[in-house]
Amino acid sequence: MDKILEIYNLRKEFKGFTLDDISFSIPRGFIMGFIGPNGAGKTTTIKLIMNLLHRSGGDIKIFGMDNRDHEKKIKEKIGFVYDEVFYFDRLNARQVGFLMPRFYQSWDRTAFSRYLTEFDLPIGKKIKDFSRGMKLKLSLAVALSHAAELVVMDEPTSGLDPIFRNELLRILLGYIQDENRSVLFSSHITGDLEKIADYVTFINQGKIVFSENKDDVQRQYSIVKGPKADLTPGLESRLIGLNLAGFGFEGLCRNVAEIRMQLPGQAVVETADLDQIMLFFAREARLDH
Repeated sequence: MDKILEIYNLRKEFKGFTLDDISFSIPRGFIMGFIGPNGAGKTTTIKLIMNLLHRSGGDIKIFGMDNRDHEKKIKEKIGFVYDEVFYFDRLNARQVGFLMPRFYQSWDRTAFSRYLTEFDLPIGKKIKDFSRGMKLKLSLAVALSHAAELVVMDEPTSGLDPIFRNELLRILLGYIQDENRSVLFSSHITGDLEKIADYVTFINQGKIVFSENKDDVQRQYSIVKGPKADLTPGLESRLIGLNLAGFGFEGLCRNVAEIRMQLPGQAVVETADLDQIMLFFAREARLDH
């Protein structure tokens, strides 16, 4: 399968935090959700992908090319939306559209105008007077208007209302329909990712917990609950982020089918969503410390 982004043993060392030899890849034509708690390493990873930080080790290939050796050529084909907007505040949306051909040879004025209209953005209003949500919409309009093959998004929906968030998801799904484009979508709003992501990469404390097909993840992980009296040592050893409260217990279990016959009669098994999976792994990390 053709990989649009490949990361191998990527490492970045800071005082008090290390991005610890992480590896994952995105196939061409798919959306990858990138999840993890605050401080897990998501934004650091994205900055390294965009060559905004110097990596301590490892390799990053985008479109089959090293992201440092071919930075200009690669960024011509990347659309990026950060959690902050870096355009000059005194410009308006129309002026941003006039400037973009200097940066992107494939800039599409018609597409940009269409997105401004679709996103209900005023073309004459200065960016400094935009709300945070409007700034994010402008960044998205720019990202989608120069035939980008990879769109990188760092918490793009955190400042948007639910109506536009749903519209954004629809737009992204349409954007990859030619099977030549991919999206790396970092977000705390895992419900959005459950709607559109094909793959999920989960990072916690600078380490990759898993990077797998989303449907496989949701099939593999379950929440097991029951009375404390039924918590056998064997079951306890299989639970992630075990929580004891009152007279009961609950924990995350991978491949619960393998031990279903061994579960106590009063144990309850529930499907785990991405938010719950992230919560239990974060709790496990705290317990380990």
